[in-house]
Formats: sequence, C-alpha cells, structure tokens
Amino acid sequence: MELKVLEKGKDFIKIEVKGESISFINLIKEELWNDENVSEAAWIKEHPYMAEPKLFVKMKGKAKPEVAIERAIKRISVKLKELEGEFKRALKD
Repeated sequence: MELKVLEKGKDFIKIEVKGESISFINLIKEELWNDENVSEAAWIKEHPYMAEPKLFVKMKGKAKPEVAIERAIKRISVKLKELEGEFKRALKD
C-alpha cells in the first residue's frame, strides 16, 4: 500500500491509495461518517481497471481531515481486534 496526497486544503484532503481495493477504502469512508465533524467522505475511482482508488474527506469548522482519518483507522483497528477475539471464541465452542 502506498499513499499519496493529491490535494489538501484547510478543511479537505484527497488521497490516492495505491495497491488497495475500493472495498478497503469504503471501510474507511464508512467509519469516517461516524465522526460528527466530517461533512463529506467519499471514495473516487475514475476507471475501474486503470485508476487507483482515492479517498476524499471534507470537514466542518476547524477540524482537520488528517486527524479524522487517523481516528477512523484506530476505530476500525479496535473493531477488527474485537472481531478476531469473537472469532477465536466461536471456534473454541
């Protein structure tokens, strides 16, 4: 996975995510919507076979999109750890 910031403003960011699928980007986008400071969260893919997926995030007020993305990733990580634990417990039963 490789990240490249394509555009950045005071309240938005657009990041290209090389080597990942739209499904992965969609997971982050969906979690971003749980942040009350996010006004827009979307994935972009210009061409289904040639273009790399992109993540666009726009914030309300003075909130920073980089912080929102970092927090969303941390929340996803916690949820995945919980899922892993539940999966292991389910296999033992």
